[in-house]
Formats: sequence, structure tokens, C-alpha cells
Amino acid sequence: MRFSAREQYALRALAELARRYGQGPISLATIAKAQAISSAYLEQVVGRLRAAGLLDSTRGAGGGYALARSPQSLTVGDVLRALDGAIVPFSCLSDADNPPCRRGEGTCGARRVWERVQERLTEALDSTTLADLC
Repeated sequence: MRFSAREQYALRALAELARRYGQGPISLATIAKAQAISSAYLEQVVGRLRAAGLLDSTRGAGGGYALARSPQSLTVGDVLRALDGAIVPFSCLSDADNPPCRRGEGTCGARRVWERVQERLTEALDSTTLADLC
């Protein structure tokens, strides 16, 4: 499984905000420079995170972005779901975005492997907070 550049950049940006938690809004330029991320690309990423309620934004001089919740209460799983909806996009496992596999539960020997991978990965990502990344 691979994580997209968008997911990687989002985690890096939020880890930067977690490190600076409580210092007020941080500009995108500051985050981009600290994490070596393109400002233009970062704008797209933070837009999704703000829409999902993970970030607060402040306009004007001294404005920028801040975590909407404490780093201890935001998980990596929260971030990935905010960006893509599902943590593990196995097309054969049904969820709100994917219909169940046409082959059905009883006919696919590989399904149990994908279910275990999904469970373990989801557990790991949901138990890792932004504070842990710092």
C-alpha cells in the first residue's frame, strides 16, 4: 500500500502545526518552508483539512492556520479520512463509498487477508496522534 503525496504532505503540515500548537495561527509560507512543501500544493491540502474541521484559519496580518483540536486528540486516521474518505481503499471490502465485491464473502480466499490488513492498519493509524508525531 502506498500513501499519496497529498496524504504525506498533510501529515507533515499538521505535524508542524502540532509542534507549534498554542502559538497562534501559523502562515502557510512558514509551514511550507519548514516542511519543504510547495505553497501552492499546500494550499490545496489545507483547504480539505479546513473543510473537514481539522484546521481553523485566521485571515489578515498575523493570520494563518492552527489545529482545530489539540494534537493529542487528532489521529493520523482522522487526517487520512478527511482527505480521502477511507483509510484503506480495498475495493473488495464494502464501506460507505464502495459496494461489496461481486464475488461475495464466501468465494474469495484473499478477502480475509485484506480484512486483517485493513483492521491492523486502521488500528495503527487511529491510535497514532499528531502529538505522537512530534
